[in-house]
Amino acid sequence: MARPRSRVADFAVYLAVRLVVCLVQALPYRAACAVAGGFAWLAYHLDRRHREVAHDNLRHAFGGQLTDAGRDRMVRAVYRHFCTLLVDIIQLPRNLHPFTWRRHMDAPGIGRMVECLLSGRPLLLVTGHFGNWEAGGYVLAMLGFHTHAIARRLDNPHLDAFLKRFRQGTGQHILDKNDDFDRIQAVLAHNGVLATLADQDAGPRGLFVDFFGRPASTHKAVALLALEYDVPLLVTGVRKVGELRFEQVIEDAILPEEYANRPDAVKAMTQRFTTALERVVRTAPEQYFWLHRRWKHQPAARKAKQAA
Repeated sequence: MARPRSRVADFAVYLAVRLVVCLVQALPYRAACAVAGGFAWLAYHLDRRHREVAHDNLRHAFGGQLTDAGRDRMVRAVYRHFCTLLVDIIQLPRNLHPFTWRRHMDAPGIGRMVECLLSGRPLLLVTGHFGNWEAGGYVLAMLGFHTHAIARRLDNPHLDAFLKRFRQGTGQHILDKNDDFDRIQAVLAHNGVLATLADQDAGPRGLFVDFFGRPASTHKAVALLALEYDVPLLVTGVRKVGELRFEQVIEDAILPEEYANRPDAVKAMTQRFTTALERVVRTAPEQYFWLHRRWKHQPAARKAKQAA
């Protein structure tokens, strides 16, 4: 049985986070990034568990393409990217406005996205823990597109409310991945736009598809919803290309009608968007969240073979 959370501890952590946010907002961007670089160096040396997870993930994903030294440089770059990502998220509201967004966001495929958004059909935006995934939904909502995003509620209620205020600050709506399934279905049933992170381990009962040459347990819900509600999938990512500057990448558009009569439709669609996400990650692998156990669960037959 899980221990009850301490409300005092939760509030203390929230106050500490708010203090850090205030300090980052008060600093010039480059100075804040320098501080983030220091935290990244510290995290790399202290966070042995996630550092080893990243090394193992990169070893499987790139094999001989990376030497030991090259893989270590990549892991360090991952820590730097995600510490700097926090600076970017904190400073976005002060820099990104309807009249300034073009200074910060390149969108070579924006025409394709707008066409999908205005098609009159529901739309699923499929992305992963790559680049600055928060910026994409933030900009779309700021430009007037009514969007919803699926996210997991944070355990700390104060931090959860604080993050939700940022995410919903430009008009985006956040739906809980565990408790809002009826609302998720309602959004698609009424031709709404839904964004989801589709690169999380789905446990032993997930659908195993290939990701970087290795079976990865993936949630079936994206493909099931697409088929049930006739929803196109737009596979996208937001890659960082400079100081508070990003590029919206549109990697693939998947139409459910192409799979309607296939007995393997769910697996085929899941494999296709997962492969598209892999292509996005390969454009800037240091911007992917290799610190999480994406391949935590493996098919039973594969596990037995490895044990043997």
